[in-house]
Amino acid sequence: MTLAVCTTSHSPLMALNPPSADIVDEVEAAFAAARTFIDDFDPELVVIFGPDHYNGLLYDLMPPFCVGYAATGVGDYGTDSGALDVDVESAGLIAEAVLAADVDTAVSYRLRVDHGFMQPLELLLGDVRRRPVVPIFVNCVAQPLAPMRRVRRLGEAVGKALLPVDRRVLVVGSGGLSHDPPVPALASAEGDALRRLLGELEMTSVQRAVRESRVLSAAQAFTAGESGMSDLNPVWDGEFLDLLQRGDLDDVAAWSNQAVADVAGGSAHEVRTWVAAYSALAATGQYEMTSRYYRPIREWIAGFSITTAVTASSHGGISR
Repeated sequence: MTLAVCTTSHSPLMALNPPSADIVDEVEAAFAAARTFIDDFDPELVVIFGPDHYNGLLYDLMPPFCVGYAATGVGDYGTDSGALDVDVESAGLIAEAVLAADVDTAVSYRLRVDHGFMQPLELLLGDVRRRPVVPIFVNCVAQPLAPMRRVRRLGEAVGKALLPVDRRVLVVGSGGLSHDPPVPALASAEGDALRRLLGELEMTSVQRAVRESRVLSAAQAFTAGESGMSDLNPVWDGEFLDLLQRGDLDDVAAWSNQAVADVAGGSAHEVRTWVAAYSALAATGQYEMTSRYYRPIREWIAGFSITTAVTASSHGGISR
């Protein structure tokens, strides 16, 4: 087995509320470099840790983690609504190994995934079905959240499960960094909004369009400095990236959930997918971060970052 990692922020606003042309070009250049990294690695399997934004997993049954044995995109924000090419055998191997490592995970043969999974697969692979995948949901939004140390253990278990696999495996972490966009909250939801969070009502295409319009309006207000949302925190983002680069994953595992939300915004918990991805890589040995892009982008309500990493023995040329 040879493992490589690519982590990336995502934002449903990328096509709806673009920043200046120079920033768009800069981000595209970072994605182009990540695509070159992935093409050079030529993965035979992609394991992606991703969140959900109350589109696929709801409060009728909200697991901390879920391994998808089959998955279909919901098609939000213009992302692909088709089925992913899920490697069922690898999904089973991973789920059994995670459970054997005393990390509780659900499994699903009908996992519905939103832009948190589909957008990075589209941007990094060009086609969500270009490579077989194993999608692993990490709850980053719905309270209560698992402790960060459990996310660390999840990633470790996945990395160890992949050790005997004779394939090149790319592990993707999708989400973050600091951001606090408008997300429905169970405590304050009422009427149909509450019923949707509870899984009692399916969101219609019209309702989805209204939600997306509200998110765009919120982004425009945030960009103009007229929003009550928590601001981006480039200092915290940089410190988090430094910890990953140094391999100080146990330090991150000790973070309290409330501290993350207080300092970097409620949706900064999407960095859990990055912690899982780097923990998987660390389980195979020392690693090196080979690229690191970062810029706070208010138009996308995100501290936006892309990183790549390989095991230390592969540095200077990806081992194949």
